[in-house]
Amino acid sequence: MTIRQDVHSSDIPVLCQSCEARHRGVCGALDPDQLVGLARTSSKQRVGAGVELVGDAEIVGSYSNVLSGVVKLTKSLSDGRQQIVGLQFAPDFLGRPFKTESEINVETATAVALCSFPKTVIERMIKESPELEHRLLRQALNELDEAREWMVMLGRKTAAEKVASFLVMIARNIDPCADSMASSASFDLPLTRSDIGDFLGLTIETVSRQLTRLRAEGVIRIENSRHIIVDDMKRLELRCGD
Repeated sequence: MTIRQDVHSSDIPVLCQSCEARHRGVCGALDPDQLVGLARTSSKQRVGAGVELVGDAEIVGSYSNVLSGVVKLTKSLSDGRQQIVGLQFAPDFLGRPFKTESEINVETATAVALCSFPKTVIERMIKESPELEHRLLRQALNELDEAREWMVMLGRKTAAEKVASFLVMIARNIDPCADSMASSASFDLPLTRSDIGDFLGLTIETVSRQLTRLRAEGVIRIENSRHIIVDDMKRLELRCGD
């Protein structure tokens, strides 16, 4: 019997062969030799929800690829108030290259799987690989575009439009293996209603009221308070006000 060898995977480290970050994340910019070098220094880990990965002003010693789950980025004020300033999904690169200290808090919103590697290794590879540098630049620019859209959302959209926009964002990003243009979606909310309110600039009561309204109108279904089913994504997208 002849076994066909996949030319795209034959030289890829076993650790990397089934990894979404290799296909769609920053590691997709690396050739097999570079992947082998990175795999030798990397480690995979699973972390439960609500765990701080990096603290504000903490010295950064490593970076990670998000393999599954959701990570939230927050900024805290001196009086303890906190603002969620971003969410990261698989296969996002987690970290700010060439920065000695973190300027945000990084916390798991759900259970996550991470592939981590030393800061010194990835920064050396960035200097050696224009394609890797390009991938990281593209992610940074995408995050800038998303931040600008979120500013418009926070400043101009109604409460109903904010909650619908949040649900669309989660539906399109939470599962790295799902079709981003699928006509339906099913997912668990990665944030509590309190965190959703913090993220959207709404009270927890307003968030709950808008979710209840979407359910009553048949736009979404809610099971066990956290599981959301969207039978028709276009109906939900029409509620976003875009």
